[in-house]
Amino acid sequence: MTSELAPEIVGTPVARRRRWRGRERPPAFARGDWPEIVGRLLALRGVRDADAARTFLDEPAGPPDAGALPDIDVAIERLLRATQAHETVAVFGDFDVDGVTSVAQLTEALSSLGAAPLPYVPDRFSEGYGLNVTAVERLHADGASVLVTADCGTSSIDEVARARALGMDVIILDHHTVPPRLPEATALVNPKRVDARPGGLLELATAGLAFHVVAALHGAAGRPFDASAYLDLAALGTVCDMAPLADENRRLVRAGLPVLARTRRPGVLALMQAARVEAARVGAEDIGYALGPRLNAAGRIAHANLALELLMTRDEERGRELAQQLDALNRTRQQRTADAVALAQQLIGDGEPPALVMVGHPQFSSGVVGLIASKLVDLHARPAVVYERGDEICRASCRSIDGFHITDALRACSDLFAGERARFGGHRQAAGFSIETDKVEALRERLVVEAERALSAADLVAALEIDCHLPLGALRGDEIRWLARLGPFGIGNPRPTFLARGVRVAEARSIGAGGQHLRLKLRDGAISWPGIGFDLGSCAVEEGDIVDLVYSIGRDGWAGTLELEVLDLRTGEQAASEA
Repeated sequence: MTSELAPEIVGTPVARRRRWRGRERPPAFARGDWPEIVGRLLALRGVRDADAARTFLDEPAGPPDAGALPDIDVAIERLLRATQAHETVAVFGDFDVDGVTSVAQLTEALSSLGAAPLPYVPDRFSEGYGLNVTAVERLHADGASVLVTADCGTSSIDEVARARALGMDVIILDHHTVPPRLPEATALVNPKRVDARPGGLLELATAGLAFHVVAALHGAAGRPFDASAYLDLAALGTVCDMAPLADENRRLVRAGLPVLARTRRPGVLALMQAARVEAARVGAEDIGYALGPRLNAAGRIAHANLALELLMTRDEERGRELAQQLDALNRTRQQRTADAVALAQQLIGDGEPPALVMVGHPQFSSGVVGLIASKLVDLHARPAVVYERGDEICRASCRSIDGFHITDALRACSDLFAGERARFGGHRQAAGFSIETDKVEALRERLVVEAERALSAADLVAALEIDCHLPLGALRGDEIRWLARLGPFGIGNPRPTFLARGVRVAEARSIGAGGQHLRLKLRDGAISWPGIGFDLGSCAVEEGDIVDLVYSIGRDGWAGTLELEVLDLRTGEQAASEA
């Protein structure tokens, strides 16, 4: 997290304070030439023997065998024939970063190997999520003999059937939850299929899946594969889709970040400049907090083709133009999201909400419903469903918490999605759907029942997980360098969080819009650290106070200096009263 205020945070409501909860201490941890605290942190992440620890900390090993992916041999064989015969191959992708980066990889690879790729990203507002028959027919009319879907298609039974009826071969590259019935595609490459042998590939985002397909296609064609031409896109898509940063995902991101740091893509370089991300120091958090929101803003506010063009353009001037457009769209997205969250809070009202909150309104744009839902999860510590209410159809996004599989909950209500324009799909903690407006209230009632059945009262209390106690005075350069090797940090590999007690506040001042954030200087004996507390501007803390705090070690990426990210803090009296 950079000291430059992350724009995705400014102007949004302050999340309610969280209960501090220490993680269970692992029964054993690996010992080696690393500091003891590193061994403990590795054990909390499931790494408990010395060999696995060295693999985790050192440069990543080679990729796992992509041949374990179901249907990949069939997919590669058909794509190889398409490149040899110079066929037109339609590449249909989702409008989020995972979909767009997958489309970019496949388009560039197919073009370089001899096919004629036809990239297509649907319009969120007129076409909605996923494959649609109108687009299939249009792509067929444009000469496509092969249709590749990226980040969608696993549930597209009717759409795939139409493509096959038109004489198109269909290759599905997707990572969404697999339904009981699958479309009759030529190949369905999804690591979550029950017949998959994942071998570290189970949690791949589609951007990672596309990377492996592109690599295998080069091998089949007998052409050298330059991984650096695609790793930046694979890393962008993996982080932005919040795929767990473990196994192959972590390897792809670790390998992709140096490629991104020296990117040859003028649009990506211009986007980093617009987002105030220093290319040489770009990290996974920069992708998640700065680059991803700007790329996603295209599909949320205008059309994702802007993001796709930015990734693929080789023209520096056009790259700068597109980066500025995306930056402006992101500012619009921020304001719309802030206004919509405030309206959603009014609709929820005061008092304890049910185990699942579900709100809709005509003013909720389908482009930001997912962002609203994410914020409601933060505010209320429970699953949230937010939908754009239309006269006939409602379009929704869902976000969930640990312990509640939102896509399975939707599947339990599948009888309500029997309409021609109704559909749903997603992951354990994120999903989307369209449903007839006259059925939305019945769906809300049943989803609340599903959540009440699955979640206990303890599940609905926001908690701040703490890895271990680490006084500020114990932070030394050697430990910090070892801790950095635990990265990249993100979903599935969170940045370590520590508890420090009895810290003196040397400086404290509110900053940001409305004084929402807290700039700090903290002292432990002779050691002092700068700190930033996002959303902590309302904390009643003053110079000279003694506090307990939960923190992580961040980096001011712009200045290149280390600082603490203070996640929460309490005075001695507060801590005692809440113990």
